[in-house]
Amino acid sequence: MQRDSQENAHAYRIRPAVADEAPAMVALSEQKRTQYAAFQPVFWRKAANAAEVQTAHFRRLLNQDNVLALVAAQEDKPSAPLLGFVIATLIPAPPVYDPGGLTCVIDDFCVADEGAWQTVGRVLLDAVTEQAVTRGAVQVVVVCGHLDEPKRAMLREAGLRIASEWYVKPIA
Repeated sequence: MQRDSQENAHAYRIRPAVADEAPAMVALSEQKRTQYAAFQPVFWRKAANAAEVQTAHFRRLLNQDNVLALVAAQEDKPSAPLLGFVIATLIPAPPVYDPGGLTCVIDDFCVADEGAWQTVGRVLLDAVTEQAVTRGAVQVVVVCGHLDEPKRAMLREAGLRIASEWYVKPIA
């Protein structure tokens, strides 16, 4: 799927992610991880080898049949700088629930500029959701830090609602 969109008068493309883009996707994740560590220092504390481990993890994910991964870039080629990315995993609900189909879980979802959640982020969310529906998903679940207000605002405006919250307290 490719979509042309406008953000700050620059065209960008939404397209499937490729394994060679894993390091660029991880670089965006590193920015988000640093921000989230300020929100909750113990829970989001970065491991010493986080980038290396996450790059390998993303490469594995990008080769799985139940994973949808899209990037937003200014140009339609893998070497173009990324404006954002989303990785969604299609999974069945736990056996005690029956939503009526697969769940599209979005854990890794970043934009390069916080101001781009309403544009790049929203287009990525809509595009991956559209793909998930064609693969049998009936709901989307997106992970978001509790103080990440730009992302939360976009998710609310896209019609998502909070279903659960995690409470964290360091004990050691």
